Amino acid sequence: MNDKNIKKTITATEFKTNLGKYLDYVIDDHEVVITKNGKKAARLTPYITDIERYFTVKEEALDYQYGGKKVSYEEFIEIYDNSDLRMEFINGEIIILGSPNIFHQEIAGTLFMNFKTFFKGKKCKVFFAPFDVHFHKKDFKEPDVMQPDLLITCDTEETTNEKGRYMGIPSLVVEILSPSTRSKDMVDKLNTYMLSEVKEYWVVDPIKKTVLLYGFKDCEIDEFTSYKLGDTIKSYHFEGLEVEVCSVFE
Repeated sequence: MNDKNIKKTITATEFKTNLGKYLDYVIDDHEVVITKNGKKAARLTPYITDIERYFTVKEEALDYQYGGKKVSYEEFIEIYDNSDLRMEFINGEIIILGSPNIFHQEIAGTLFMNFKTFFKGKKCKVFFAPFDVHFHKKDFKEPDVMQPDLLITCDTEETTNEKGRYMGIPSLVVEILSPSTRSKDMVDKLNTYMLSEVKEYWVVDPIKKTVLLYGFKDCEIDEFTSYKLGDTIKSYHFEGLEVEVCSVFE
């Protein structure tokens, strides 16, 4: 359970007696509900500035407006083209993307440099989010639209349309897990990548310091390997592409 945003309910008398204690509790990003005569009378929450309040309310409003909404592919494209939000379209549902944290960015940067070095002078190219990819799943009418944290494409020249949008299928994609995306990355995205003829999928777990590697063949999992600290990740699809797990989490 997350230690942040825990709510505690106390009586007015208890609050008066232990004012300093509960102020410290709220400063640690918790919430206190104060009751009087058995009824909720007040709520004590951490202080935020006016600008922080503005962005919090705005983000919640946008997530309420779009997040989880079921729409068609055409409707999603129209919404996306008229919005400044980062969003994905998975199984007919709009997913609003949050901002990555510093650990996520450090890992993404390390892997990008490893990939960039390996593919220097080769046809394949390395890209990082935000970068839209339209994944056409086998036996599904509408594609998913997602922004992998990192991707390697070997068909960019042939599949970039007149608007400069990439419409091909990456050979390798990487997702870096966070508490809010873990389930989506481990289930929904795994399924999408597998059914869209992606060759290889890396799932990076910053908490456990592991990298899960899936190799796909004929829209099925052909190989699965779990790498931990001390191991060397060996690409399923690209011969010679290797990355030390320790370097990923330095």
